[in-house]
Amino acid sequence: MKRFFGVSNNQPAPTLDEATKRIGGRMGQMDEKINGLNQELLAYDKQIKATRPGPAQNAIKQKAIRVLQQKKMYERQRDQMASTSFNMEQTKFATESMRDTITTVSAMKQGAKDMKTQLKHIKIEDVDDMQDEMQDLLDYNNEIQESLGRAYQTPDTLDESELEAELMSMGEELELEASMPSYLMTPSVPTTDPHQSSVDEYGLPIGQEASQQVV
Repeated sequence: MKRFFGVSNNQPAPTLDEATKRIGGRMGQMDEKINGLNQELLAYDKQIKATRPGPAQNAIKQKAIRVLQQKKMYERQRDQMASTSFNMEQTKFATESMRDTITTVSAMKQGAKDMKTQLKHIKIEDVDDMQDEMQDLLDYNNEIQESLGRAYQTPDTLDESELEAELMSMGEELELEASMPSYLMTPSVPTTDPHQSSVDEYGLPIGQEASQQVV
């Protein structure tokens, strides 16, 4: 039945990675063959140098020429595979770049959509008002801090030079009072009640009538 109706090919097409790996494997095989032929050519070269000119040397040369022709064929095939592999690598890079571009554009579109949805809940006027309010609050707080940190100063009428002069004169007065006899000092203002009892020169209390007689 398969010969009459055939078989559907459901196998997936090879990817660029698979094709590149396959060509890379074949290039490795070509390199091994070329290296083997190089070893044969070295051996023939030694035989030619060790053999005298004549039929034997000519036969060795013919074998070496055939090996060299085979080597050239493998090298051409390897160069073709290298060119194909390079083209496939470029195609792979371009394909991956296109996929990355599509993913990036899709993500940017979704991001723009989300931004539009979020911006519906934000108004620039509200942001400006909030910034102005915050600035006012900060300015007011700075005024409060400056007021709290203000130092208490003496009145402007008190000059420092005047205070220093007064301090010097006060010191001189105190020294003068300390050196002056007590009987020469100006009597102080009485602080006692005149109706209270007084004492005589001996410290004895004087009655009210006696005080009047003395006067």
